[in-house]
Amino acid sequence: MILSVSRRTDIPNYYSDWFLNRIKEGFVCVRNPMNPHQVSRISITPDVVDCIVFWTKNPEPMFDRLHELSEYEYYFQFTLTCYGSDIEPGVPHKREKMISVFQRLSENIGPERVIWRYDPILFNEKYTPEYHVKAFSRIAEALSGYTKKCVISFVDEYAKNKKKLKQLGIDTLEEEELYEFAVTLSGIAKKNGMEIGSCAEQIDLSKCGIVHNSCIDKTLIESLLGCSLKGQKDTNQRPECGCMESVEIGTYNTCKNGCVYCYANESMESVANTCRKYHPLSPILCGEITETDKATERKVKSLKVEQLQLNLSK
Repeated sequence: MILSVSRRTDIPNYYSDWFLNRIKEGFVCVRNPMNPHQVSRISITPDVVDCIVFWTKNPEPMFDRLHELSEYEYYFQFTLTCYGSDIEPGVPHKREKMISVFQRLSENIGPERVIWRYDPILFNEKYTPEYHVKAFSRIAEALSGYTKKCVISFVDEYAKNKKKLKQLGIDTLEEEELYEFAVTLSGIAKKNGMEIGSCAEQIDLSKCGIVHNSCIDKTLIESLLGCSLKGQKDTNQRPECGCMESVEIGTYNTCKNGCVYCYANESMESVANTCRKYHPLSPILCGEITETDKATERKVKSLKVEQLQLNLSK
């Protein structure tokens, strides 16, 4: 099993104590967002968790406790963009703090286990293609040697972010302009020793030197584990998504970063209401299991292919 921590919220930043308590207890409970009274109890012991994939904009709160994950393989998807507080109000200043946080994490766990996400990319009167190119170049130079991969995507409109994106005055590039922009980013990334990939994009950027990426990356995880995995493509994600199957343990309406492009929060008021239920010792994130809930054990297992290799040659 691959554990996704988490597409729905920033657990390393805001809920690392809760998560590490779950690691200590060996299980976690997750509420079904489509059926709130349906709860899954999931074992997260080292024998069934093959790898943990963290998604975050600030992993610093975890730094002093990473040793508690010594029995697990893991890597971080670390989002580091050019946006200010107008777009990402809850994220500390990138140049003054977050670049050094990225560097420290890489020094601690290795550059192959810290993926730089420069996404989602949006264009408007302030954040023009030229603005992005300059910012991307500065960040890439600062992260050179601290990561081996950069992932980009372009902003998508959802019901939860449609109004805010409209207020930003989002611009759309013509196809040739987009290709030219992508070629420029690709060149900058490669100059700084990074492979560059796209996340769940319909547009094919391979001619720009940008591969289709898998954020839950089977190849990377197999490399970290030193063995093959039998996991399949995640059918719960968009068709363009290349991720392998994983188990998501996050909760919607719990991320305090407040990013205007976010699809996981209805509003900051809903986030505040949900976060009032947070307790680091609860088996479920920002909530509790009640008498009206139906809790069932979810069957999970390791996806490792541990096969005895026989030499049949005579």
